[in-house]
Amino acid sequence: MRKKKPLIIVGIFVAILVLFFVAKTASFYPFLFHLVFDKGVNLKQTDNRINILILGIGGGSHDGPNLTDTIILANLDEKNNKVTLASIPRDLWMPDLTGPDKKINNAYAQGESRRKGGGIPLAKAAVSKITGQTIDYAVRIDFSGFEKAVDVVGGLDINVENTLDDYQYPISGREDDTCDKTPEELQSLATMSAEQQALDLPCRYKYLHFDKGLNHMNGKEALEFVRSRHAKGNEGTDFARSKRQEKVINAFKEKVLSAKTLINPAKVLTLYNVLKESIDTDIKQEEFDDFVRLGKNLNKAKIQSAIVDIGDENAGRAGLLINPLITQIYNYEWVLIPRVGNGNFSEIQKYIACEISIGNCPVSKTPLN
Repeated sequence: MRKKKPLIIVGIFVAILVLFFVAKTASFYPFLFHLVFDKGVNLKQTDNRINILILGIGGGSHDGPNLTDTIILANLDEKNNKVTLASIPRDLWMPDLTGPDKKINNAYAQGESRRKGGGIPLAKAAVSKITGQTIDYAVRIDFSGFEKAVDVVGGLDINVENTLDDYQYPISGREDDTCDKTPEELQSLATMSAEQQALDLPCRYKYLHFDKGLNHMNGKEALEFVRSRHAKGNEGTDFARSKRQEKVINAFKEKVLSAKTLINPAKVLTLYNVLKESIDTDIKQEEFDDFVRLGKNLNKAKIQSAIVDIGDENAGRAGLLINPLITQIYNYEWVLIPRVGNGNFSEIQKYIACEISIGNCPVSKTPLN
C-alpha cells in the first residue's frame, strides 16, 4: 500500500535528532553548513538499507509504563528512495520471552526489569526474530515526554476531520480503582466487555470530545487525541487513530523544525532537556547529523506499508495472524499468533522481505510454511 505523503515517522525522528544536534553544538549555523554541504551518510546498514525499530511507551504514571503501545520497523532505502513501514501488533505472542506475559509489547519492559538499558537490546532481538530483519538502530519514545514537548513549543493546531466522542478514555493512575465495587463484583466485571466495564466502573474513565475543524491543543489534549481507542463511529477504528497520530506528529515536527524554534537557544535547550529524559536509543551522538541528512534525503520517499494483522474478511483480504482461543497457554489473555502456528514466524518473514525488496505483495489465502 503506497502513501503519497511526507515521511511522518522519520519526520518526528529527524525533528528530535535536530534538537539533540543543535543543543549539543550550541549553534544552528554549523548544523546548516553540514546539512547542505556534507552529502555523505555513514550509518550502519543491512543490504544497503537501514532498519530502525521505533517503540512508543506510556511512561510516567501509566499502568505498565514500559509496555510498548507502538512497535514499528522502518526500513529506509535511500538508494531507491523508498521506505517500508511494518507495524507489529502489540498483542502478538512471542514464546521466547520469559514470564507468563509473552506478548511482544512486554519485550522492552522485560529487558528493562533485568537491567537498566536492557530494554532496547531485548526488543530488537524479539522483533528481529519475528520479522527476519537485522535491526541496525532503535529508539524508544516516552509519550509523557512528548506531552511536555508539545507544551514547550506552544501547543499544536490540528484540523480534526470528524467530531470525536470517546466515553471510555482511561484515566491515568486510576486503572485499578474499585469504584466502590466488592471483590466479587470486580471479578465478575473482569470478564465483561470494555464498554460494560466503562459503564460499571466510571471512576476509571473520562469523556473526551473534540469538535470537527481547527483545534488548538496543548500537550495533554494532543496525547489524548492520538491515544483514544474507543471513540464513537469510524473514529474508533485503528485506521482513524493512525490518521490522528500522523496529524499530531506532523504538526509537532513542523513546529520543532521551524526557524522560530531552532533560532531560539532557550527553547531548543528546554526541548532538549525534556526529550533527553524521554528517549532511549542506541544511536551514537556522532551519528545524529547523518540521520538528519538521511531524513532530508528521504523527505519525498515512496512509502509502503507491510500489513501484519488478521486480515479483513469483508474486504476479502487475508491476514498473517489469527486470534487463538483464550487458554492457559496464552496466560488467559486475548492474543495474536501466526496463522501457521504459535512461534512460527516464517511466513511473516517472507512477506516482509517481499515488501522491502519488491513491494505490494499480496497475502495468500492459503498459509505458506
